[in-house]
Amino acid sequence: MSITSYPFDGQAASESQYSYLFRELQDSGVAASADSTAFRVTADSTGMTVKVAPGFALVRGHAILSTAVETITMPAADSVSRVDRVVLRLDPAANEITISVVKGTPGSGTPALTQTDTGVYEIPLATVVVFASGTTIAAAQVMDARQYVGTHVGAWTALTRPANPRLGTLGLNRTSGTWEYWSGSAWTTLAPAVTWGTIIEKPAVFAPAPHGHSWSEISDKPGNYPPASHAHSWDQIQGKPNDFPATWHQHWWDQLLGVPGQFPPTDHGHWWDQIQGKPGQFPPVDHWHGQYLESWSTINRANGSDRPHSYGPTGSTWYAVWVDGNHNFCRNTSSIRFKENVRDIEIDPAAVLALRPRIYDRRPSVNDEGQPIEGRRDEVGLIAEEVDATLPEIVVRDEEGQIDSVRYDLLGLALLPVVQDQERRIKELEKRLEGPAA
Repeated sequence: MSITSYPFDGQAASESQYSYLFRELQDSGVAASADSTAFRVTADSTGMTVKVAPGFALVRGHAILSTAVETITMPAADSVSRVDRVVLRLDPAANEITISVVKGTPGSGTPALTQTDTGVYEIPLATVVVFASGTTIAAAQVMDARQYVGTHVGAWTALTRPANPRLGTLGLNRTSGTWEYWSGSAWTTLAPAVTWGTIIEKPAVFAPAPHGHSWSEISDKPGNYPPASHAHSWDQIQGKPNDFPATWHQHWWDQLLGVPGQFPPTDHGHWWDQIQGKPGQFPPVDHWHGQYLESWSTINRANGSDRPHSYGPTGSTWYAVWVDGNHNFCRNTSSIRFKENVRDIEIDPAAVLALRPRIYDRRPSVNDEGQPIEGRRDEVGLIAEEVDATLPEIVVRDEEGQIDSVRYDLLGLALLPVVQDQERRIKELEKRLEGPAA
């Protein structure tokens, strides 16, 4: 009969049949984790012996259980070094699995294992280097060679790969730390490292596309750069203030946004050097200049305000003047005819006495042509912010509410309560000095 099936009730099954069945269910090897000590072979330089730890293993469907450390004596050394094997040896004829030594040939490599289908079958536990004329086996002379069972995904080293793998056998190579499989002719890394040279069908060139690189990715970058004209967008600037104090400045016409295409006619003027295409000279025409020329030398223009000036006043009536925010001059009048809602004001003499005269330098400015003007040095006066802390009544603020100047013309008025308070105190002291009336 060419077909056999087993095992069934009332049917005898042979040792060979069970062995064949079990080895298809599980590979031969140590039944433990790959990092366990089961059936681990060690040496401690105690003579020509090695020690095999307890463990459980399967060999071609047959089981072996060791419950204590076994000491195995190695064959005596030769005059030339050799490599021996410590193995688990299945001998079906003797009905046993033993821990045995396969002696190597001096001067040759590791000896082959005996692995027959129905006879003796050996699986490795360790390789042992036996030095020429040696009398002991040290720990460094023993190399672990155990194979393991568990699942069909195995674990091995480069020296203990399965001897007869099937196509697709998968396992962890502990020597290289990579997963590998049997391709039918060689062990192949499951996830090989990809390099530019191993990529197939890659393009020879790439179309330009917007992309970026971090500064650390750029090679051969210079350590510093020579100054060159360049620009930064506003969002690239760090540490910029939220707002800016008003300062005199200018912009080119092409820097202005939202400018109209044309302007309605308005009264305005231009400096002579701003006029383009003007003639070098003019033909004579009948014209005249009024008497305003006589007073031209008395008017200058600086910083946007008119400054009438003269070396001496004329006429019998003189006036103190104010300058308003539009650069207009106004008479400083004091008559009740020009006033209403008149009321007393309380000025604390201590607030006036707290004022501190200072000496300072003016900051430089620019004239109408944009040229810098050196500020005046060693001026004497008050600091408006300090005056505002004690006597805000004589501090002037600009259109934006910022402190601008001190009304020095009111400073004398503020001194009146100080003088009056001192007069009162002097009279009280004089009274005390005169004593009580006789």
